[in-house]
Amino acid sequence: MRPDTPAENVDHPAEAARLERTAARYPEDAEALLLQAAAHLELAGDRPAATTLYDRLLSSPDDLETPHLVRALKASNLWEYGHEAEARAIIDGVRAASPRDPAPWVIVAESLESHDELEAAQETFTEGVTLLLTDVPEPPYSTHPLLFGRHRVRRMLGVSHDEWDTLADALHSSSVSLDELHDPKRVWSLGSDNPAELEAEISRLRAELGAFREALSRPFPVAVLHWPEGELAELVGSYASLAVEYPSHEEHLATIEGSLRELAASGTPNLGIVTGTVPSYEAFAASEGASPGDVDLLPQYATTLAARGRAVVWPPQRGASCWCGSGRAYGECHGG
Repeated sequence: MRPDTPAENVDHPAEAARLERTAARYPEDAEALLLQAAAHLELAGDRPAATTLYDRLLSSPDDLETPHLVRALKASNLWEYGHEAEARAIIDGVRAASPRDPAPWVIVAESLESHDELEAAQETFTEGVTLLLTDVPEPPYSTHPLLFGRHRVRRMLGVSHDEWDTLADALHSSSVSLDELHDPKRVWSLGSDNPAELEAEISRLRAELGAFREALSRPFPVAVLHWPEGELAELVGSYASLAVEYPSHEEHLATIEGSLRELAASGTPNLGIVTGTVPSYEAFAASEGASPGDVDLLPQYATTLAARGRAVVWPPQRGASCWCGSGRAYGECHGG
């Protein structure tokens, strides 16, 4: 169950507890799982419990993959239940750290925006955009919320468009323009007695909601299992019965790309790739009471990895590295 599911459709405290149990079982995935659990707790209104999970992650002896993201989420959560001073201090720290991940920038900027700190929000969005997109020919999809958020805040402030706003307009794919979506006067139309104005506003809200759902509420991906070359050699060397499934690493990679393209052509949405390791696979087989040499166990392992947040989206964004780990751009490797 995704943490963006409405409260009336899911028991968020129970889902958070389930994710915490899963994190204890799979410590290598604890960070992603506990962040999902914290999201459920926030949706349930138990913000102190969510803060406890963020603190648990930040005090972990293991290095976090996304420490700035965890801090940004903690700051946003703290501010929502009255800890403004602490939240501001954390936000200042995140900005000073200049993370290369767009998500922390978006979270802290939107936190400032939601508390009417529009000038500070604009500055934060601009810092993130300038850091991550200067001299970047094709903005990655993950950076689009930075540009759109900056456009929204600047529209509310009434400032003129600049080159970043023009880029945001170019990247926006909805039938309703960003200028319309971000028009600060829209709120007044909600009190209008004119049916035409109300109908136009409903259309704009539907377009905005559709874009939001597309970006943040994507369904669970169909994941295909990928083995790096060394892992595959160890796997087949240990379990000879899998040699039929994996005659060579080159064929394995070609099969992955071919399978994903067939699924995409058939209309299957939200495809992904999960990368396996032999120790992880052996542990999974043991937990299932099955033999690692059982070919039928492989798709179950892939599904479990995806459920633990290990799937990466296929195809990669334009200009991104290939999923196979070659280091080359996808378009010059398996995407060619």
